[in-house]
Amino acid sequence: MQGEHNPRLNSSEISVIWSTIQNNSFSICVLEYFLAKVEDPDVKPVLNFALDISKKNFKMSKDILKKSSHPIPVGFTYKDVNPNAPRLFSDAFYLYYLKNMAKVGLSVYGVALTTSARSDVRQFLSQAIQTSTDLYNKTADTLLSKGLFIRSPFVSTPDTVDFVDKKNYLGGFLNFNNRPLNVIEITHLEANSDTNTVGKALLEGLAQVAKSKKVSDYCHRGAEIAKKHIKVFQEILSHDDVPTPSAWDVEVTNSTVSPFSDKLIMFHTTLLIGSSISNYATSAAASLRKDIAASYVRLTTESAQFANDGIDIMIKNEWLEEPPQVPDRKNLAKD
Repeated sequence: MQGEHNPRLNSSEISVIWSTIQNNSFSICVLEYFLAKVEDPDVKPVLNFALDISKKNFKMSKDILKKSSHPIPVGFTYKDVNPNAPRLFSDAFYLYYLKNMAKVGLSVYGVALTTSARSDVRQFLSQAIQTSTDLYNKTADTLLSKGLFIRSPFVSTPDTVDFVDKKNYLGGFLNFNNRPLNVIEITHLEANSDTNTVGKALLEGLAQVAKSKKVSDYCHRGAEIAKKHIKVFQEILSHDDVPTPSAWDVEVTNSTVSPFSDKLIMFHTTLLIGSSISNYATSAAASLRKDIAASYVRLTTESAQFANDGIDIMIKNEWLEEPPQVPDRKNLAKD
């Protein structure tokens, strides 16, 4: 088989490697702070494992860009974190945070692998998928050992296989006289509720410590949006008497000393929004009931507007690093 001849990075490869440097430089800052505050001896090794993954992914992705003579994004440095700031979140929160972090990693790296051609990039992404899997399993085991793992609801199911034979299976756009939820819809509703619960706690804490009033107000608004979305998901579940357990012991302390720069806080918030929008799109596509799909579309619109307002804040403060882009051919022609 003919080997590669020093191929250039393609657009999707540049995208994932550039984003990986940004995201892992950010994760290193956050995890360094968490490690400085963790007290539970069972949680600390999981945080150390996550930090080690972030440092390795950061170095490997940076090396790939250097080898290809691409500029290295600035990302985040130790100037963006204050490990000496007082504790802001509980140890249980760290576990829920890591669980979501692993889920995002599996999704992002999995999609990136299928659009990459260069062997070193595929090797890096394959390794990143494996370490994200390991992180999820370590976090899940620790949550289970402490009785903190939030399981999907248990439901009674039919004893036989059946096929949809009536159009009314899809239901209408209003939540009455619709068929009961199926297990796929329950899975997405419960997962989105859990994710928003962790996001709400995170944003409440960040709103409390942000130095800028605009950033604080923005995070507070995000926490209220997450609270509203949780209510939407749980009402759909409870309408069919599906139990809605949620994460607990994710309290925020009363500290007002920020462990992070406002730039990092805004970046963190935009990552949350992007993850939510992606989750909602997947959930809408998997939900056959029209009222549920419509709810996801409505919530996505609200999240997208919230994201746009956040981007405006980042641009105004010169915090938004510009991703690599193709040359502006029209302007080049004018020159």
